[in-house]
Amino acid sequence: MTLSASTRIQAIELSGIRKVANMLSNYPNAINLTIGQPDFTTPELIKDAGIEAIRNNKTTYTPNIGILELRQAISDFFTNKYGFTYNPQTEIIVTAGASGGMDATFRAILNEGDEIIIPAPIFAGYDPLISLTGAKAVYLDTTKTNFIPDPTQLEALITPKTKAVVFSFPSNPTGVIIPKRTMDELVEVLTRHDIFIVSDEIYSENTFEGEHISFAQYPQLKEKLFLIHGLSKSHSMTGWRVGFLLTDEKWMKHAVKAHAHNTLCVNAPAQHAATIALTKCQDTPTTMNKEYIKRRDLVYNRLIFMGLETVKPNGAFYIFPSIKEFNMSSEQFALTLLKEADIAVVPGSAFTPLGEGYIRISYAYAYDQLEIAMNRLENWITNWRKNERHIVPDPPLI
Repeated sequence: MTLSASTRIQAIELSGIRKVANMLSNYPNAINLTIGQPDFTTPELIKDAGIEAIRNNKTTYTPNIGILELRQAISDFFTNKYGFTYNPQTEIIVTAGASGGMDATFRAILNEGDEIIIPAPIFAGYDPLISLTGAKAVYLDTTKTNFIPDPTQLEALITPKTKAVVFSFPSNPTGVIIPKRTMDELVEVLTRHDIFIVSDEIYSENTFEGEHISFAQYPQLKEKLFLIHGLSKSHSMTGWRVGFLLTDEKWMKHAVKAHAHNTLCVNAPAQHAATIALTKCQDTPTTMNKEYIKRRDLVYNRLIFMGLETVKPNGAFYIFPSIKEFNMSSEQFALTLLKEADIAVVPGSAFTPLGEGYIRISYAYAYDQLEIAMNRLENWITNWRKNERHIVPDPPLI
């Protein structure tokens, strides 16, 4: 037999987000607007808790589902802020970031040939995880509805093969939120069909206007809902890798098997630090959001002034302007911008094919750097329009 890699893994490509970021070493003067990582440091109380855990030798394996103190803190957080409760003993797993929760969920519920509906454009990480289970992603096009999933279109996509639908909001890459009225209409559709709901709400605490509404606040969905969350964005803890998976007990017993045979458990000091994040640092997201709003307003206003069609984001720290007027692919646009303007952005095609014609800009960067980047972008666009340039395509990113 000839040795070869798995056919499923061969079909998966490196994330388009990382493709551009990995090229930055060749462009030392470039301003990087690619990665969705807060530029704030982890709060001192959280860091101290992690250090104390190490010094007190809390460095052994924990239960597969995580330490009880953290699971209780997770349960209390959602009860106190959003009014719904999951049992910390039987309905919560601490995962290796939200990605770990998503992976455990998909492997727990998806079979070969299943279909799972994804409103797109959407985060690049879902589709590969779905493909690895042998299931298939079916895209719900949101490009004509301001990136908000339309309930009627959702129902039209549901077939006997549909196993689940994924939601992610505030959205990566668009930053949009789902309004309450639309949430209610989506819930009506979801209630009528015997399918799972997978709701990735990792950016819930980065909601700028109004209040975040969770699918978990609808009791009629609880028995078929998987709620994904974590601390990476809300508390600037991306490298700590602490996420949460909450679901009904009858599904949790399966999700925990997928999690345990992969991760075993999340690293112990990080779990103790995460407990402090939820119990002692509740105001951290609010502090960061004040700065994100300033940055959002700067970038949005400048893009509109440049004449780029842009939906104003109300959460997360991304914005997703259209670049369709430039008559080049989003990959080509990103490469050209990096080479000629020293700005790194993510091609919209990284967020499913429905992201083609857009770019993602992360404004999780310092205000002064964003100002410089917007100046460079405006100058480049002005010159492009003046010269009505015709770009000769480069080879695709590898």
